[in-house]
Amino acid sequence: MDEDCLKLTTYLAERRRTDQGFVSDVLLGLYGRHRIATSIVLRGIGGFGTGRNLRTDESLTLSEDPPVAIVAVDTKSKIEALLDPVLAIKQRGLLTLERARLLRDGGTLQGPLELPDELREAVKLSIYVGRKERVDGVPAYIALCDLMHRRRIAGASVFLGVDGVTVGHRQRARFFGRNANVPMMVVAVGSGDRIGRVLPELGELLRQPMFTLERVRVCKRDGELLERPHALPGVDEHGLPLWQKLMVYTSESALHGGLPIHRALVQRLRQREIPDGATVIRGIWGYHGDHQPHGDKLLSLRRRVPVVTIVIDTPANIAECFDVVDELTRYEGLVTSEMVPALVSDEGGAGRGGPPMANHRY
Repeated sequence: MDEDCLKLTTYLAERRRTDQGFVSDVLLGLYGRHRIATSIVLRGIGGFGTGRNLRTDESLTLSEDPPVAIVAVDTKSKIEALLDPVLAIKQRGLLTLERARLLRDGGTLQGPLELPDELREAVKLSIYVGRKERVDGVPAYIALCDLMHRRRIAGASVFLGVDGVTVGHRQRARFFGRNANVPMMVVAVGSGDRIGRVLPELGELLRQPMFTLERVRVCKRDGELLERPHALPGVDEHGLPLWQKLMVYTSESALHGGLPIHRALVQRLRQREIPDGATVIRGIWGYHGDHQPHGDKLLSLRRRVPVVTIVIDTPANIAECFDVVDELTRYEGLVTSEMVPALVSDEGGAGRGGPPMANHRY
């Protein structure tokens, strides 16, 4: 287990360009040259940014430049070495830095893991696998979800990458090709104890286990309000700004007022002065609660795949956004919140070495 791991995530429009080409391509080339442990590009289906321009797959015109989220994970030293060249890229979008724990050695997964105190409340587990990786003849992502469902992990969603880096090697999806090693990301949420118990079993299923663990708070499950997001201050004890993230997991078939919940969320949030943006990403498989893991059915009239809506802003603004989220997830959905210790937008410069990361005990 690598204690000092960082997750670097960039949110931007897919067709943003710099002098060297598309920003997403420049970033992935950089991650490949630095041999980052893992990186994945997730193409969104909707959202808006600081200009409040809507991007959605509802129409061909508005889907030509979809939002993307680009995640890169490695040790603290490897990610910090990337920050200057990443921040030098023009039109780089919104960038966040988050602390995580990285597990990538099957030898560390012998027996149930007792997670540290800060991960006891609830944990977000991200698992990185190749598109064509299989377990006993079954796609690995299906086997992982089936196991976590049997072990009563609260929920899991599978997201298909369109580009990425796996163990330092660039893996780009191509129209004609097997795309066997293009990464996928399985995101699960559950209690620290249950996640700790299932990790060794998950590790046994994979040839090269690659997991990250992050602290979250489960705010809502299946419409039930459990807790509001942590009431974080605007700055930490040293005056560094704090940020907060909401992740709203729903099914694409779940409706509010006749609209899919994720579309209603984007619509309502975009009409307000806050937040500065939101990104919606569609999954291909998943489950929540007691529902069996599932994806689309061939003859289904409604898509049954999971979607996640991501909102990042100041703690005060997130508290206001949560009121909207609470209303629209009255009957279904899984909602989590987490602290984001560093953020840089296109308009903000961070200086050499990247943005300072806030520290706050809560």
